[in-house]
Amino acid sequence: MSLALVAPLPHVPCQDFRNAMAGLAAAVNIITSDGPHGRVGFTATAVCSVTDDPPTLLVCLNRSASVHSVLTANAELCVNTLAGDQQGLSNLFGGKTPMAERFAAGHWRPGQNGAPLLEGAAAGFECRISRTVDVGTHDVLFCEVLALKRDDDASALIYFDRNYYGLSTYPTPL
Repeated sequence: MSLALVAPLPHVPCQDFRNAMAGLAAAVNIITSDGPHGRVGFTATAVCSVTDDPPTLLVCLNRSASVHSVLTANAELCVNTLAGDQQGLSNLFGGKTPMAERFAAGHWRPGQNGAPLLEGAAAGFECRISRTVDVGTHDVLFCEVLALKRDDDASALIYFDRNYYGLSTYPTPL
């Protein structure tokens, strides 16, 4: 048996990757946690479904983020999928705003797992971190969904090409 040598692929520059990813539209989410290690929240678009049995999401979190140690230590979180009119909250939770000021905006209530659940969000997924995988600069958090809520009348907030877009009506399928 002969093994063919394959030339390694060239490294893709980080900025080229970021520019290409700007063309991937994504829902805007605020990830929240509250527990013995503190209350934190941050904006994320790197969230997606893994499986429906058991219901599981993944959330990507930079290990250098200020919320990393608290969120992973609490191990309980809520993925709050923002509605089209909640761009201001996304900006607050995506910057350097102190946590108390972030949570002073919006209407929050404790979910069944204790994580802050945003009133008026398109959806809320209350989760427990079931597994963490270290990839590059980030941790990929596999989050088992324990409870959820969905507002069937809510619009959606998406991020595409470094801009926000609110989807206030359902688009016509192609």
